[in-house]
Formats: sequence, C-alpha cells, structure tokens
Amino acid sequence: MEVIYVLIPGMILMGIILVAVLIIAIRKGQYDDLEGDGARILMDDDRMPDAPTPTVSSTDSSRGEQDAESK
Repeated sequence: MEVIYVLIPGMILMGIILVAVLIIAIRKGQYDDLEGDGARILMDDDRMPDAPTPTVSSTDSSRGEQDAESK
C-alpha cells in the first residue's frame, strides 16, 4: 500500500511532463503538415542528373601504377 504513495505522484508528474512536451511540439509546428510527407513520396522526380560522375575502377588504378613503373 505504501508503494501507491510513490506511484500516484510519479504518474501525475510524468503526465504533466508529457503534456508539456506535446504543447511545445505543437507550438513549434511539428503537426502543421501531416499529409505532406505521405504525398511527397508519391511524387516522381522526372529530372535526370546532369552528368554521372566518373569513377575510378581498380583496373584503371593498376594500369597507372604499371605505366609509372615502366618509365
């Protein structure tokens, strides 16, 4: 029975903290656009990248080392 004297004030304090966090999130605009992210994933991005960046493969780097050794 003594544990209830700790649990009830603890739960009330936790409830007050959670309500405060909810109010802060609402004031900062966390819940302003609830449908935007869900619709944004469905939109296609039809633009193509300008040009792919060249990559160096392992065979290209080994050729360069061989050319440097032969000189």
